[in-house]
Amino acid sequence: MVRTFLRRLRHDTRGVSAVEFAILAPTIIMIYFGLVEFAQGYMAQKRTTHVASMVADLTAQNASLTTSQITNIFGIGDKIMRPFSDADLSQRVTSVARSGNTVKVVWSRANGGLAPLAKNSVYTVPSLDLLPDGEGLIVAESAFKYTSPVDFVLPQPVTFRHTSYLRPRNTDTVDCSNC
Repeated sequence: MVRTFLRRLRHDTRGVSAVEFAILAPTIIMIYFGLVEFAQGYMAQKRTTHVASMVADLTAQNASLTTSQITNIFGIGDKIMRPFSDADLSQRVTSVARSGNTVKVVWSRANGGLAPLAKNSVYTVPSLDLLPDGEGLIVAESAFKYTSPVDFVLPQPVTFRHTSYLRPRNTDTVDCSNC
């Protein structure tokens, strides 16, 4: 009797799909949430890069700026980050100039968690070849504190950072009248 029951049970396949689904579903759900989290993080990182590039580009197009114009440029950076919160975005734009083998800060403005650099402080550029003697360089930095909406793969916030360097387009240096 027991043998007959076990033989019948062994050949019964009516619940196999439900058992397979119960085994695979948690794995598939974990992979899905991991991919969603990766895609969101990648998008935040790319937008942080785009913010620094755009701020540098908009600043380098001008011969002279005011603090209100720089604030407007920072506002564009906030719009680029959407749908992410602009409260987690920090930006800094700095004009530096080379004199001999020294590069110094001409002016600097920042918002968010970044502070402006001190005027006339020495600034280190990746290469002095970027900057001919007597000319200026625009340095735009962005930092975004990404907090995952799912907290599955990234339970702690991650800060994405990017720095863009651009030479002024119309003049040797970009002036800021009230910086």
